[in-house]
Amino acid sequence: MTPHVQVRSISPPSEGLGRALGLRGKVLGSPASDFAFLSLGTVVGLFSTVDYNRNMTLEELVACDNAAQKMQTVSAAVEELLVAAQRQDRLTVGVYESAKLMNVDPDSVVLCLLAIDEEEEDDIALQIHFTLIQSFCCDNDINIVRVSGMQRLAQLLGEPAETQGTTEARDLHCLLVTNPHTDAWKSHGLVEVASYCEESRGNNQWVPYISLQER
Repeated sequence: MTPHVQVRSISPPSEGLGRALGLRGKVLGSPASDFAFLSLGTVVGLFSTVDYNRNMTLEELVACDNAAQKMQTVSAAVEELLVAAQRQDRLTVGVYESAKLMNVDPDSVVLCLLAIDEEEEDDIALQIHFTLIQSFCCDNDINIVRVSGMQRLAQLLGEPAETQGTTEARDLHCLLVTNPHTDAWKSHGLVEVASYCEESRGNNQWVPYISLQER
């Protein structure tokens, strides 16, 4: 049966698309030129949805349910880990603060979280920082996760809803969980997240993504 193809909100190729493809190439370790052969038809195909006008099979339903449960488990593990790490002074907060620590003592970093919400995706400066941090983490075998849900993140770390006077809100876009060499600190959340990162790399997803839900 010939599939019916539905194309959703596809715009002509632009410089932004080229940057996005180039960024993906860098993250996956491939030069941006590898994506230069993509034609408009191919790009449209990448963002197309194939509808075979049929219901999902039992196996597909089970797979979707398992994936959703896995995401909930990992999200809960990340939340548990961040709270525990901050309580025990094992959390570095901020893009610049994280960059300094990784430059001085990368071996102490056991997890890097890059947090961003959809409305910030067009922040070019932030994306450049993320690209450099991702590259550094990959080169130094540091587990890395992309996270959305900045409000939930602020809630977990006890950030005030509004800053007053000279108080400056912390930059939550980059968080490092550290484990000093003199300590053998273990956390259930850390083990769960590390396992998820390893599993994702096995599926060629080098920077897995999770979403923190507001409560």
